[in-house]
Amino acid sequence: MIKGQHIDDLAQQGLHAITAITKPQMEKLLQQGTLHMDLCDQELAEGLADEGIRYVLRRNPVRAQEVRDTRHAKLATLQAQVAKKNQYLTDHPRAKIQGAVQQLVANAQQLRIADWVALTVEERSITLALNADAQTEAATLDGCYVRQTDLTPQQAHKELVHDRYKDLASVEQAFRTCKPAHLAVRPLFLRREARTRAHALVVMLASQSIQYLTLAGAPWISPWKKASTP
Repeated sequence: MIKGQHIDDLAQQGLHAITAITKPQMEKLLQQGTLHMDLCDQELAEGLADEGIRYVLRRNPVRAQEVRDTRHAKLATLQAQVAKKNQYLTDHPRAKIQGAVQQLVANAQQLRIADWVALTVEERSITLALNADAQTEAATLDGCYVRQTDLTPQQAHKELVHDRYKDLASVEQAFRTCKPAHLAVRPLFLRREARTRAHALVVMLASQSIQYLTLAGAPWISPWKKASTP
């Protein structure tokens, strides 16, 4: 993700940007009416802000299921903690229940599910209840992501914007290849600027060679597999 100042700096150089926005930013755009939830249910959709900024939306069903599974796992963890505290309170009649409740509330906040769970106390028993409406609201954006760009539809259609952002995976792989994993641009033990630049240049050329051979289908080279020591 790049932020507003960086985007402005790029624009001053005549460049465009494609970036991702955060969940709070997505929620703000929904509240403002710039985006609508039904857009996330399409294969690939886009919205346009008044200032000419485009938003390309998609819901990844696999990621949505992963988020739901994680949320259920967190709930199961808190339920187990509640059961453990109730057993402790039963076994220790002099234990203070308020301390146990405070600990469970802190655990719920740490698990980031405090917005849709509630803890109640009856005599010396703690009960965990769910707020169904809040839970549904929390799941509204599961698997949704939004790309932001200042490119016009004539310059790049929404499919192209989406695909170019996904190409960042190749950039990240190139960084992993160039840094400590294979080509070892780090750590550097050079003191002079010219030698440091030369070292970085050689690593970049090696990275380009790896990319070219990989795309060419060379069966004997892979940037993900370390070469064996002769």
